[in-house]
Formats: sequence, C-alpha cells, structure tokens
Amino acid sequence: MNKKPGRTHSRAVSAAASAPPPWSVPLKADLVAETGLHRDIVASVDICAAVAALAEVRDVSDLKASFDLSRAGDALHVTGRVTAKVGQNCVVSLEPIETAIDEPIDVLFAPAAAEDSPAGEERRRKTEDEPPEPLIDGTIDLGAVATEFLILGIEPYPRKEGVAFAPPDVDTEIPHPFAALQALKKPPGGD
Repeated sequence: MNKKPGRTHSRAVSAAASAPPPWSVPLKADLVAETGLHRDIVASVDICAAVAALAEVRDVSDLKASFDLSRAGDALHVTGRVTAKVGQNCVVSLEPIETAIDEPIDVLFAPAAAEDSPAGEERRRKTEDEPPEPLIDGTIDLGAVATEFLILGIEPYPRKEGVAFAPPDVDTEIPHPFAALQALKKPPGGD
C-alpha cells in the first residue's frame, strides 16, 4: 500500500470515528460476486463541503472515487483511487492554493473474528503489517473509505510552489541573554 510515512489508513480520522461520516455510500458485502465488483462514486457539492469541514481545509471539489472489490475467502479486498481538488492556504505566505489529490486505496475488510479463534489466528498471521478492517453488519461504507483516504492524501503543511520559509535575520550586535553570566565565568586554569 502506498502510504505517507508515519500515516496509516486505520483510524486516520479518529476524532470523527464516533460521528457519522459526511459521505456515506454503504455496500452490502454479499453483493460482491466471486468475480468481483466495480463501483464509481461522485460526491455532491454538499458532501464536498462536509468533507472539507472534516478535513479542516478551505474547500473540496470534484471528489470522486473508483473501487474494485474482490473476495478473499470471507474477507473483501478493496482497491481503487480517490481524487479531488483541495483548497488550502500556504503555510508560509498564507496565500490560497489548490492541490490535486490522487490517492490510492488498498484495504482489506473481514468479519470480526475472536482473537483466540483459529480464524483470528490465521488472519493475524496473514496480515503482519495491519489487521483487516472489520465488516460492520456485513457492510462496507465506500464513502467513508474514500473520505479517509482523501484525508490521508492531503498535505498537512502545504506550500505554494517556489515559496520557502526564510528565518528572520538575527542582529549579532545584540548581546546574548546570558552574556553577563559568561563574564562571571572564571578563565581556564585560574582560581
């Protein structure tokens, strides 16, 4: 899975986990045939505004996601992409900028299995990096998945192209705050 360093899809939006997702497109897992299933979803203007509020960005537009779902035993493997335009402010100049997001999606969903059951042990061995996400009531929410991966793709400290932070010039004529203490220090070898 292509993830940004130090960021995983699990609990990416932990603060919003208790609230209903702003974009909800539920899909019953039993609708996914053995040959797989493809779904494309597009967010309305209202949903884009709600996702922007959740992501704490100025705006989100052209929010779309494409999914390919396949069976992996009792689990579902979900791959695809989420794309959008995200309006933010440059952290250096504070000027508005727009960023194109194109984030890959790759996540495994599985029915919750007791950790001490043979199925739970088998799943734990197969997924060393990250355990599968739980299927809740046999349903996957494609909108919530797309929202989560979109938020992972947003640059937390966006910079306008060509803008760099320059630290302020430091006046070297001003004495160091601890210069008086330095003057009290005895010279080496002296009593």
